[in-house]
Amino acid sequence: MAIEYHITLDEQHAFSYRIELERGYDRTHAEAAPGWTRLEYQQCSNCPLSPAQYSHCPAALDLQGVIEDFLGLPAFQKAQVRVCTPEREYRKQVSLEEGVRSLLGVIMATSACPRLARLRPMAQQHLPFASQQEFALRAVSLYLARQYFNCRERRHADWELKGLVRLFQQLQLVNQAFWQRIHATCGGDSNLKAFLTFFSMASSMSYSLETQLAKIRPLVMSADED
Repeated sequence: MAIEYHITLDEQHAFSYRIELERGYDRTHAEAAPGWTRLEYQQCSNCPLSPAQYSHCPAALDLQGVIEDFLGLPAFQKAQVRVCTPEREYRKQVSLEEGVRSLLGVIMATSACPRLARLRPMAQQHLPFASQQEFALRAVSLYLARQYFNCRERRHADWELKGLVRLFQQLQLVNQAFWQRIHATCGGDSNLKAFLTFFSMASSMSYSLETQLAKIRPLVMSADED
């Protein structure tokens, strides 16, 4: 199963990517990867990987090509983005920042990073160009679906979403370290701004979950339940 991204700015700048949703750590790619992708370079404080087994950060390896493609290109430039999933196709004219943010999200969530892998269910039901409200609704919905199956299978079910907050707190540590990892690498602003917006969506789930829940409540509650 794969998702394809096609991003076109003009005749000189057209990029295509095929993201396999089930993939492992690419040791062959690691042999020739730049220094900023090494595991110990700005390694996440909560990273469970050992340099003895993983010389390079799995997520950084997966993102290297995308980051290099968009170096120096302005975030505000308009781009035509086409996204093909196994079920449907999306097309939208957006800023380069928004298109890259959506691409980065699905790549990171399907990398071999054990922390980011917790987002894999969202990637498998990928929604390009998701708003903050859509991101929150999908994250909460998938988490609660998991708790339902935990309950049915006689495991602990976290209906208060405490585990969801902890999950995004862990992801926030990944975000902070990854920002430092790429900050010195990006010559233009498209990658940096795309990372900033992607990270801000994730951090809102740990810092202001109640606020996010209040925003999505009208979407799931009928008028007579208010």
